[in-house]
Amino acid sequence: MSATAIAVAPRGWPVPRLLLAAVLLGVAALSWLISHAQANGPLPVLQLLAVTCAVAGLYLAALSVIVQRLQIRTSTFGISSLLFGFAFLYVPILSLIVYSFNRSRLATVWTGFSLQWYGRLFENEQILKAAGLSLQIAFINATGAVVLGTLAGLALARFGKFRGRTLFATMITAPLVMPEVITGLSLLLLFIGMEQLFGWPAGRGVTTVTIAHMTLTLSYVTVIVRSRLTGMDESLEEAAMDLGARPARIFFVITLPIIAPALASGWLLAFTISLDDVVLASFVSGPGASTLPMVIFSKVRLGVSPDINALASILVALVTVGVVIAALLSARAERRRLADMQLAAAENG
Repeated sequence: MSATAIAVAPRGWPVPRLLLAAVLLGVAALSWLISHAQANGPLPVLQLLAVTCAVAGLYLAALSVIVQRLQIRTSTFGISSLLFGFAFLYVPILSLIVYSFNRSRLATVWTGFSLQWYGRLFENEQILKAAGLSLQIAFINATGAVVLGTLAGLALARFGKFRGRTLFATMITAPLVMPEVITGLSLLLLFIGMEQLFGWPAGRGVTTVTIAHMTLTLSYVTVIVRSRLTGMDESLEEAAMDLGARPARIFFVITLPIIAPALASGWLLAFTISLDDVVLASFVSGPGASTLPMVIFSKVRLGVSPDINALASILVALVTVGVVIAALLSARAERRRLADMQLAAAENG
């Protein structure tokens, strides 16, 4: 180890012991918090201190594992910055999850452990309806954005220079830098004008929200697909053309499998953006078409309620499970690719 590098754990504290101590610290702090609040009533200051200690311990444990696995050598300032960044991002989320199990109706005062707000959440028809509507819009939007974004990315990456290419590329990427307020207002005026001229769309609702979201997410998918196509080896497509394959067959047999990870990334990004959007939906939605972010925003304006914390905790859990599954599938695919490369090398050798 160089003179400028430092150890992550204190002197005499190996990383495994530090990891065990941090985990025990976090579990003990949370256990004490719950038992003390149930026995003696709410103590917000001590509760905040306990949660802070628990979170700091867990973050220190995670950081130790990461540094040990990746063999990272860094300075004290780098470690402190990393800890501060993690805490700034995830401590509010963890505190929200903790308060979702709060017995009190006050979202910032702990009075005891309870699961009642999860039960009440599933009895709230307004939130359940809004959640189903948001998932429906996000699925349709992501699928449509991937189809249109793939066609746009293919045109920009493969068709070379054509008349209007600069204007087309500018129009495609404009929503990326355009404020959503301007985009929402423009789409609202467009829908009103179309309804007056053609009678469609009839009012504002699911259709207008889906079109608005697709207008925004199409740009993200186009950028992702175009970048993947630009970095792709065109000799594979040229070899298929030399063998007599038609362009459609080349796309579905060669190009599409290669850009499939980019399509999956674009779909997930479009789905997430649509599920999270509140600005565009506020402009182009109508009665009976309130999405989940709109309902949450309207409730939070009147004060944070524990059932909203429960809803957010469920969303965080679903996202975490999705990320873990995606990471496992990606690692499995990478191991399979490496195994195939080793097998090919052994056969050639």
